[in-house]
Amino acid sequence: MTIAKKIENILSRSSWVRKMFEEGARLKAEHGADKVYDFSLGNPNLPPPEKFNEILKDKIVSCGPGGHAYMPNIGYPEACKAVADYLSSEQQAQITEKEVIMTCGAAGALNVILKAILDPGDEVLVPAPYFVEYDFYVDNHGGALKPVPTTPNFNLDIDAIEYAINKKTKAILINSPNNPTGQVYSEESLKLLAELIENKGKELNRTLYLLSDEPYRKIVYDGVKVPSIFAFYNESILASSYSKDISIPGERLGFIAVNPKAGFKKELMAAMGLANRILGFVNAPALMQRVIAAMQGMCVDISEYRRKRDLLCDGLAACGYEFLKPSGAFYLFPKTPIPDDVKFVKALQEELILAVPGSGFGGPGHFRIAYCVEDKTITNALPGFKKVMEKFK
Repeated sequence: MTIAKKIENILSRSSWVRKMFEEGARLKAEHGADKVYDFSLGNPNLPPPEKFNEILKDKIVSCGPGGHAYMPNIGYPEACKAVADYLSSEQQAQITEKEVIMTCGAAGALNVILKAILDPGDEVLVPAPYFVEYDFYVDNHGGALKPVPTTPNFNLDIDAIEYAINKKTKAILINSPNNPTGQVYSEESLKLLAELIENKGKELNRTLYLLSDEPYRKIVYDGVKVPSIFAFYNESILASSYSKDISIPGERLGFIAVNPKAGFKKELMAAMGLANRILGFVNAPALMQRVIAAMQGMCVDISEYRRKRDLLCDGLAACGYEFLKPSGAFYLFPKTPIPDDVKFVKALQEELILAVPGSGFGGPGHFRIAYCVEDKTITNALPGFKKVMEKFK
């Protein structure tokens, strides 16, 4: 082969999400797009808030000379300040522009963080199920991802995390609201996690970081609140994006925020500023930085996602599926009626329903449905879901 053996290996076990997305394209070409029910990719289907287009047009006209030039690696000072001002309220911490870095989405943010903190062989613990790309992000920077089981309802298992921490552990990475389960970790569990990490760090004489990936923070239902990790643990770093809450995933705009009380804040910011450049991101998109600086706190209509969640949950419950009703994000993670989740998902595919096996997320015996789709996709797919369930009863 002419490509790297490592990449060849990754291609052979490529993300199930992308595999199903590509399979969807084939089936749509063969059967017609309206006959294929694609729940494979978490691609927001709601438009951005109306204010987005207004602000975008204004920033295009008003940016002036040099408006598309290079900038400081960490982003425009005014964008960093706007993010910091909003986060100070959201995260219950006095955050300034000196603790914020603008990035190319949450994916870019996580890669910048991991580049800055990992030495070869360092381990990053992650509660499973987890977003499949984490494996690759950690590997990109010489680390090893170490999945840790969660409780039966996908909450943090503090005992399991304690057992997994060792002298190679460098960080614990959490994602709440969670992709693929929709679970939101409680304030109590985060306090226990913070206490555990702090004690273990002292025991190992090693700084243990708590990383929180939060692109779904604003997409929560039924009065649920997402607690702030900054309130519980000083050595914490937040990664997020505007892909989901403002519905602009293609614009690749996100940020990193470091806890103002972090012990090595100055070194972290310098390292991540450098990593932002040498990883090839260089800067977050200039135009989008100016746009989101004027959009802090805005969000799509979350009630639309809640309604889609309820439509799907009611329909699948009537078909006999078992699942935890998600508190956030826009994913459902039902149990499969047979242990082989890949076989079950292939049976759904025969009914032109595209979902993703749970084993791809470290959660075998389940499958993921992304319900950020048109209502008719949900309702028209329900007979197929019922047929497949009856097949395996």
